[in-house]
Amino acid sequence: MTILYVVLGVAAAAVLWAIWAYNRFVRLTNRCEEGWSDIDVQLKRRYDLIPNLVSTVQGYVKHERGTLEKVTEARTKAMGAGTVGEHAEAENMLTGALKSLFAVAESYPDLKANTNFVELQRELADTENKIQAARRFYNSVVIELQNALEQFPTNIVGNAFGFKTREFFALDEGEAAARQPVKVSF
Repeated sequence: MTILYVVLGVAAAAVLWAIWAYNRFVRLTNRCEEGWSDIDVQLKRRYDLIPNLVSTVQGYVKHERGTLEKVTEARTKAMGAGTVGEHAEAENMLTGALKSLFAVAESYPDLKANTNFVELQRELADTENKIQAARRFYNSVVIELQNALEQFPTNIVGNAFGFKTREFFALDEGEAAARQPVKVSF
């Protein structure tokens, strides 16, 4: 009779652990969705700011049409990206195009003094910071999910119920730029 209780106790503990592991995977998957949703909201905010920025710059830099077209083209491509990897690649292109636009703007003192341009630059910088924070959250949840799917014994439950890891959202160009030395001028 004692052996029966021990076996039932072990079986009950195994079932409770499996329920806990399953619920953990559900929670991690939902947090991944939440994290991606946060990134998506900030990316849409960024996409909404870009046409205003382009139209503000257009009035000042008439002969820089190529730069403006690159920004518009990169924005369109980024908005149409489907997977996380496609988003990362498109966002890298858009960041590069925006850097070119701001480099061109440096040559136009009237544009740099324009309050709309300055405000749009500030808004865009704020949005970039929010994207970075959302990306860190998303990637931390993805690594937690990936660890749970690869570690024993939770991988048994994860694989049995078909949970899948997510792709990291890495912006190579921004990270490479962050590794560059900062230029300081007085």
